[in-house]
Amino acid sequence: MAIARILLAAALLLAARGAGAAIVEELVRVPVVVRHEILGEVRHELPVTVFRDDARPRAPFVVLGHGRATSATANAALGQARYTANSRYLVSLGFAVFVPTRIGYGIAGGQDLEYSGECAAKRYAPGYDAAAQQTRAVVAYARGRPDIDPGRGLVMGQSYGGATAIAVAADPPEGVRAAVNFAGGGGGRPSTHPGQPCSPMAMEQLFGGYGATARIPTLWLYAPNDRYMGERHPRAWFEAFLRAGGRGRFVALPEHGEDGHSSFTRNPGAWRPAFEAFLREAGLEPGR
Repeated sequence: MAIARILLAAALLLAARGAGAAIVEELVRVPVVVRHEILGEVRHELPVTVFRDDARPRAPFVVLGHGRATSATANAALGQARYTANSRYLVSLGFAVFVPTRIGYGIAGGQDLEYSGECAAKRYAPGYDAAAQQTRAVVAYARGRPDIDPGRGLVMGQSYGGATAIAVAADPPEGVRAAVNFAGGGGGRPSTHPGQPCSPMAMEQLFGGYGATARIPTLWLYAPNDRYMGERHPRAWFEAFLRAGGRGRFVALPEHGEDGHSSFTRNPGAWRPAFEAFLREAGLEPGR
């Protein structure tokens, strides 16, 4: 596809702060080598959507991870991960935003590295490790750009991407100061078993393992009517992370619609105050 081969720097020019400033969107390709516990070495190129303010010569960076659907067909149909509205909001705070489409999804193509097995016997770690390796590759790419402040970075994500942000926090690459988890977890069954994800204890053990080595601050945001993760399990996962030594804050968002799992994109007013306060505490002040 042509969209996967060319830069879109001139495709999206939206008015931003100050005369002559603009938000620029571009699509780049980042080579990655994933060493998968089960599948071995996988070489690929990640399509990464970049949003930046062309009037800002050197910006802190965010790597923003997408979620995972409940079917292989839906994952393949993702297209190009962008989170346009939230990415533009992050640019308004002063960040350059990097949104990778991971291997096995949408325009990235390739095999599914995040399949974790049958519901009652999930093996979550290999998939999250694969996603974390891809995130770290994007961090390295971002830090090598002349328009990026390499010492002021943030990883964040929604759903599968949120748990991936915590996986990255367990072994953060240089320059990453904090991680934000929006509704993170795995095994959600919103249609058949709302609020009852597969193998939740395996997810709890995984988060506990991440907490044993994570030393950067983390923010966890969940709505109680999350049909994927439920209300009880995310708190247990967070407590396991803290008990093991992790640093974090859990924010219970208000219920939203029929499924609070989508609060990241559909209810931004509920989480932005806590998010911006967290940025200030982490030394990533908005607009700085």
